[in-house]
Amino acid sequence: MTRWPLPAPMAAALQQARMAADAGEVPIGAVIVKDGQIIAAAHNAPRAQCDPTAHAEILAIRAAAAALGNERLSNCELWVTLEPCPMCAGAIAHARIARLYYAASDPKGGAVEHGAQVFDHPQCLHAPQVYAGMGEAKAAALLRDFFQARR
Repeated sequence: MTRWPLPAPMAAALQQARMAADAGEVPIGAVIVKDGQIIAAAHNAPRAQCDPTAHAEILAIRAAAAALGNERLSNCELWVTLEPCPMCAGAIAHARIARLYYAASDPKGGAVEHGAQVFDHPQCLHAPQVYAGMGEAKAAALLRDFFQARR
């Protein structure tokens, strides 16, 4: 079986997730790509920022919107290490992100293929193209190790 290298954006998102773990945050990382270039990178920081909305996706979306000077991130890709929650899926739709790539599924809190399935609702303003599973084993191992160390 041929093993393909992880795409650079997912490798960068995993590096962000490791930074989150090192900071004591749940290890989730995200990057936003436009025209093949990473324009924003972030990791979970709700504890550090005393902000329950400081998820990796939200922070990356905010940084990308500021970098582009536009609240619409059309033609952008979001690469994240875990299936987005309902809040983040809503932000992805509002930002009009074109493509979403996520590594590990989240049957408990995810809202793309699990739970609320935000992009499948008729009220959803915009649904990105979704690609799941790239880097899944690495992202899942980061999360598993993080939570095992805290039990």
